[in-house]
Amino acid sequence: MPRVILVEDDHTIRRLAADALARAGFDVDSAAGAMEGLQLVVKDHPDLVVLDLGLPDLDGSELLRMIRAVSQVPVIVATAREDEGSMVELLDAGADDYVVKPYSGEQLTARVRAVLRRGGTETAGADLVVGGLVLSVTARDVRLDGELMDLSPKEFDLLRVLMERRGEVVTKRELLADVWREPYGGSERTVDVHLSWLRKKLGETASEPRYLRTVHGVGVKLVEP
Repeated sequence: MPRVILVEDDHTIRRLAADALARAGFDVDSAAGAMEGLQLVVKDHPDLVVLDLGLPDLDGSELLRMIRAVSQVPVIVATAREDEGSMVELLDAGADDYVVKPYSGEQLTARVRAVLRRGGTETAGADLVVGGLVLSVTARDVRLDGELMDLSPKEFDLLRVLMERRGEVVTKRELLADVWREPYGGSERTVDVHLSWLRKKLGETASEPRYLRTVHGVGVKLVEP
């Protein structure tokens, strides 16, 4: 269970974000201030840190630099600063990703999963198996009933996210954030098109599904046939 430390001074936001991460299967600890957060990072060696910039005792960008001085733990910055210059500055200072406030629990958990996956923390080296589907994370290949599938990189990433969350309904907005890294301006039509291609390669259709089940108005989930 990946361990996440949430550094956020607003009690309501901290509670809602921690609850969302916990429901998604993460072990969450939280801090209301910069120094308390730094102590947790040094003591607990987390897998990821979610860091608010507007902290009462120290600006979050300064805390980011302090964290980078002692650890290479992935950091997602939560900020209300939407201008491109601020984002570039934060990424150059060592942030791995960012979410813009106000954000939803879905957006945050999708970002956390994406960053952990890029770093190899989630399911590192493990094969994912659902029915006759076997996905090798390290080899980046998928077999269906023993036959190697010909998937594009995005089709592979899309299938991987759905297999990692098998049985769960995943929204298109989550898929845009997790696979395309576009939680805000991306087109859900992109997801629809790739799901259609993936269904065809799985030998199914939306009207006659085997693995991919559409939950109308919500999203899609991957299940055993």
